[in-house]
Amino acid sequence: MSHESSIVTVAVSQMPPDGGLSSADAMRDALTANSDRLYTVIQDHREDVLLAALKNPLLDPAHLMVLLKRRELEAVITALYACKRLIEANAVKCALVAHPNTPVHIAQALLPLLYIFDLLKLCLIPGISADIHLAAERKIIQQIPTQPLGNKLTLARRGTAAIVEALLREGVQKVVEVCLDNPRLKEGALYQFLASSHATAENVSLVARNSRWKSRPNICLAILKNPRTPLIWFTTFLPGISVATRQDLLASPRLTSAQRQLVRQACSHCHT
Repeated sequence: MSHESSIVTVAVSQMPPDGGLSSADAMRDALTANSDRLYTVIQDHREDVLLAALKNPLLDPAHLMVLLKRRELEAVITALYACKRLIEANAVKCALVAHPNTPVHIAQALLPLLYIFDLLKLCLIPGISADIHLAAERKIIQQIPTQPLGNKLTLARRGTAAIVEALLREGVQKVVEVCLDNPRLKEGALYQFLASSHATAENVSLVARNSRWKSRPNICLAILKNPRTPLIWFTTFLPGISVATRQDLLASPRLTSAQRQLVRQACSHCHT
């Protein structure tokens, strides 16, 4: 190797990473950088530089939201959580809980501090850990009884299957109507609702009119088994069900005398 090549090799090996700053200079830069410069600083791959940036008084939620889009930040996240000033913003708390490198104990400690719709966002993030998903879902369900109608309607529209099922159980007519159009609502949950005391005549009619559900045999049967189902739905659905199903309905102890009479008439028509 020539003398010149040796000099070049040594020079390259001694060059500090990330824009030419040594670790000490980069840490100094991180501590004193202005707001604009901080966006560059938080792209540094060195942990000590990022930890120094957390001590910069100009670091704000906007910087942190950019930083938390990165991976491999566990030590930085732990230090960030320890600095209460930096995690006051709700968006930062939410980003911390959602981050794959956030230790479970930190995520669990932050969850109760989030607003209900931040919890909902967490539930809908693809790939979020099952533990966080379930914990966020559970906290939403716990808060449902105290929520105003507007919030319940939003949850009914956007909620997960478990959230929608919990809303159905309350039986609030306007909320039930929105739940029926939520693509995450499961047939089994709706069947159980129709068998419950919350399935009032009005709520049953909402299901019976809903284009998504009214043609499903199990749902149709659950409607006809409900003693609060208006008679018009017996007239509508009985012609479309089998003779065996009509016979089973006739044996149901839950039907009112008027409902039973309509089933009996439908059965007699089959034998004429």
